[in-house]
Amino acid sequence: MPRTLIRKNPSNFKTLPLFVEATPEGLSYQSVGRPLNFTQILQRRRPVAVGDSERFALELANLGVSVRLTLHWQNRDYWVLVRQHRQDRGDVVLKLISGYVPAHELNLPLHTAIQEIAEECLLETPEGWLGGRFNETWLPAPYSSALHYREALPFRLTPLSGSARPVRCANLPLIERPRAYVHLPTASLQLIYDLRLDVPKEAKSLSLFHVDERLEGDQLVARLDRKRPDLYLMPLQDGRPVAELYTLKKDQLYPASTRGLFLAESFARQEGWLVKDERIRWKDWVRQQGLTPPAKNSGLALLRGKAKQLLKKMVPRKKVSS
Repeated sequence: MPRTLIRKNPSNFKTLPLFVEATPEGLSYQSVGRPLNFTQILQRRRPVAVGDSERFALELANLGVSVRLTLHWQNRDYWVLVRQHRQDRGDVVLKLISGYVPAHELNLPLHTAIQEIAEECLLETPEGWLGGRFNETWLPAPYSSALHYREALPFRLTPLSGSARPVRCANLPLIERPRAYVHLPTASLQLIYDLRLDVPKEAKSLSLFHVDERLEGDQLVARLDRKRPDLYLMPLQDGRPVAELYTLKKDQLYPASTRGLFLAESFARQEGWLVKDERIRWKDWVRQQGLTPPAKNSGLALLRGKAKQLLKKMVPRKKVSS
């Protein structure tokens, strides 16, 4: 049964509409108007049109932030994707870790991105849940009232190379150079940060879970459902994605079905500063990327699982004296 971790009052969240100016050389945004609550944001997220994908000026509903998170575990790299039922759009997609940027962080969206990782990407070991650090800053432990976080063995977040085109809040360049796009169907500006998460080698029997807030009545509720981890790993080979998905439970990778799967719009084709699609089919994205879908009943996780089973049969369980 899902476990409730936290409840929030959605009216406490406030953000601001944006005025965005884009040229081929860069993009800048600044807040305009009055603060908006969550309901008012959704009312403003209506389709907009732009004639020139490289040069325009327009008002948008909100600023959103995502993280293309590369998880490094057992000497391999994986992109982290999470499953979300998007209540405002009536669909289910796999997406990057993401969230709305509150009004007081519009000039520092990286801070929002780091908090979203702490809230949405949970790493469990038998001794407790892992905390994290970004450089020298500890990530928050948002569910400390419900979960036991380990004081030792934090995972570490580090920035990867950023976008070639600069993004500014007013005249202030954003650090770590996120990729930016205007999502026309929702009239929003979206920023994507490239970050790396290193799992400590000492963290054994690791499991990964996604926790997301859902609007239920007049509350935002975050629940942990162990039967639906909802966090997926896409392997990378020489920095390129492999068209496979896995869940991770107790150091074991399990293949996930991609049948009928959709990815969020951040995976769709970008033209200049614009993304026009709501989502993209997994098979269409695989084709656009020039990837080869895996053969049936093959994959990294199956090989790894068979190797572990064989090793257990070959090696007797006994304590080795030092």
